[in-house]
Amino acid sequence: MKVGGFMIDNQPKKTKAFIAGVNLKDPNFDYYMTELANLTEANNMEVVGQAYQNLENIVAGTYFGVGKINEIKAMAHGLKAKVLILNDELSPVQIRNLEKLTKLRVIDRTELILEIFASRAQTKQAKLQVQLARLQYELPRLHPSENNLDQQRGGGFANRGAGESKLEMNRRTIGKQISAIKKELKAVESQEEIKATRRNQSRIPKVALVGYTNAGKSTTMNGLLKVFAGENADKQVFVKNMLFATLDTSVRRIDMKDNFSFILSDTVGFISKLPHNLVESFKATLQEAKDADLLINVVDASDPNMIQMIRTTQQVLNEIGVKGIPMITAYNKADKTERNFPQIEGDDILYSAIDDKSIKMLADLIVKRVFANYNKVNLKLPLTDGKLIAYLHDRANVLTEDYKDDGVYVTANVAPDDQARFKKYEI
Repeated sequence: MKVGGFMIDNQPKKTKAFIAGVNLKDPNFDYYMTELANLTEANNMEVVGQAYQNLENIVAGTYFGVGKINEIKAMAHGLKAKVLILNDELSPVQIRNLEKLTKLRVIDRTELILEIFASRAQTKQAKLQVQLARLQYELPRLHPSENNLDQQRGGGFANRGAGESKLEMNRRTIGKQISAIKKELKAVESQEEIKATRRNQSRIPKVALVGYTNAGKSTTMNGLLKVFAGENADKQVFVKNMLFATLDTSVRRIDMKDNFSFILSDTVGFISKLPHNLVESFKATLQEAKDADLLINVVDASDPNMIQMIRTTQQVLNEIGVKGIPMITAYNKADKTERNFPQIEGDDILYSAIDDKSIKMLADLIVKRVFANYNKVNLKLPLTDGKLIAYLHDRANVLTEDYKDDGVYVTANVAPDDQARFKKYEI
């Protein structure tokens, strides 16, 4: 914006952050630190420097050793950092001691992820889930020193007692809030369950996109919608090149050639060391993955930490109880690599979600997998049995339908569990 010949920058200045961690001989430590930097940027902060310390064990009261704390303090203040972001979940005592010693605001990895989730939540369900996780994180971190009464310093036991009373009051308040949110969440989740039950009653196969945050799940969904549903703005899902761009599960129906259809859901992305409270809170959102007939694990093929990301996804899926569901590993962003694409290798595909040819190949692979046990049958159904005809439309892929005087002649791909029901109508 220009005022009186001068350019005025309206953009809010990013908070400068210094990131640090303790390496307990973890081979993935560098990867976690890279991830921490990305998370910091995703929270609209600027990483100005970083440090780490190799230790056998984390220091109980201060996380780092005293020498390292002094070094970090000097570096962070020299770089004008206002925040110190740490690579692990810290105890309340560690955070308070570090804030005292460094004169910086200290955020641990869990709080950082919670802040990102809080800023991204759009639907009522996602907002409630984030609130619940946040309160569960804060409850054990309440301390008398956070009460105004305790700021008075001195005053002996009387003030300490008042502080303790206020602490108990705060604990009770948060406890009540947690109970209220859980109740509200249950009501929202039961509405979502009704929708999911309706989808499950249909025999249209369900396919869920899972994987690491920012691997391209939403772009893949939009690619399938564009190729098979045309440019339909209200169907496209939100896409942005950042971690946790969306927390809400989007569900769309994809209708392909030969009347093949499937329900596609785009789930919340995963990340290493995802806070347990968040995994618990988002279990309902990830129900789509548990109910799926096929999972597509979308992986960023251009990322050097690709193998670690695949392991992270598998870990989170195990944690939420998603086991034994067939999976396609879809290596996305092949356009950023030197490899030829699209190409299929067994159950895997190398593709680019912004390339139509890739999307068509992925769709063919999905159809091949989810309709593998469907049988193509020719049926003659009674004209009078409208319920049976409606049932077939709902639970099979009807290819042709011809009403004649002696019955309805249908060619359809029938699901394995419905094949016996229609046996007597085959011609």
